[in-house]
Amino acid sequence: MGAPTSSLPAPDTLPGLLLTLTALAGEFPTSLVHRLPGSDSYKEAAVKRLKREKLLRTYYHDGLRGLRLTATAKRLLLSARPDLFSGIFSGSTVTNTPKYTVPHRLRLHRMAEVLVTMMQARVPSFPWEKSAVFQPEPPPAGFCASLPAYYSSREVKEIGPQSSKIRGSRATGVLLTESGIFVVYNTAASKTKWEYKAELRMKALLQIEICQRRLSAQYADLPVNAVVFGQGLEPLEHLMGPGDRASRNYFVLDGSFDHFYYLTSDHHGEVMLRLLWDNSLKSDLDTILSEDLLPWDRQCPVEHDALDAAGTPVLFGYLGDMPRIRRFDTALELHERSGILICFDFQEAALRRSCGRRVQFQCIDFDAFEGSVCHIT
Repeated sequence: MGAPTSSLPAPDTLPGLLLTLTALAGEFPTSLVHRLPGSDSYKEAAVKRLKREKLLRTYYHDGLRGLRLTATAKRLLLSARPDLFSGIFSGSTVTNTPKYTVPHRLRLHRMAEVLVTMMQARVPSFPWEKSAVFQPEPPPAGFCASLPAYYSSREVKEIGPQSSKIRGSRATGVLLTESGIFVVYNTAASKTKWEYKAELRMKALLQIEICQRRLSAQYADLPVNAVVFGQGLEPLEHLMGPGDRASRNYFVLDGSFDHFYYLTSDHHGEVMLRLLWDNSLKSDLDTILSEDLLPWDRQCPVEHDALDAAGTPVLFGYLGDMPRIRRFDTALELHERSGILICFDFQEAALRRSCGRRVQFQCIDFDAFEGSVCHIT
């Protein structure tokens, strides 16, 4: 079998990153490795090396394949950086002793997907990269957290006894940005059954603990909204479709959150997430889109961002804000007007099927945008 390795890969290498991600996730889906930095051959070699050195093992059951840390890897990580990993490997936490049931493993995989997307969109997500916000003892008055930052649901629940109020929430975590707070979900490829009351309690907890008590200097007047990730655009159509009693998807459009963004769990979603938190980048894109358009008009009864020369309302819908797109579509029908929805080219087909006949589409070439404005690689 060979003796276990006595050393760890450097943390700034792909093998080191993969160990860290697996430690934070509890189980890292093998299908997610391809989204990490580096060539496919390098990533394949990195996984083989970690398995050969007895630091990672594959767990396959019920059609789910994931990577888990070995006892040797946990011991070495804890010995090398106890300040970073002691909390992760202490007691019976889901990262230290992950369960083997399908629902629990799917939950870990969804959380890992969000973690990778945040990392690729340059959002600090590792516990040691960001300000301590959800610890039991609130920070001092006037404290300001470094932004943006993503906190997993496990970190949020460290807040103390009040975490019992959000038991059952489907949230994978919370994203803090300069423009607001976002509850983060990941439906993956399935139809999430929303826990309506638990999600409203999550929103209320953030309004009280973050907006009023812990980060009032930054968030006293800013909203709590939501983001949901999914595989491809089929979940978007379901979430924007007719109310489904089984999945309770009406929760997305019923006004619980004024803004509820749908982002894909792939490179497209990474770029969209960057636009969501980076106000400067979003402003650059909006400025380009506004060329040859008239500014927002208070007298227009339809929610919009600009008007064309004929007075047609134009909505910038490229961030997949589902309630806002639905409000736009509904208002056009109500007032018997046509409107223009601007989105990325890869979103057009799904949004066209989700909107009425009065919505016309103009598309942003995603590749051209990324190459000329965004520069995310």
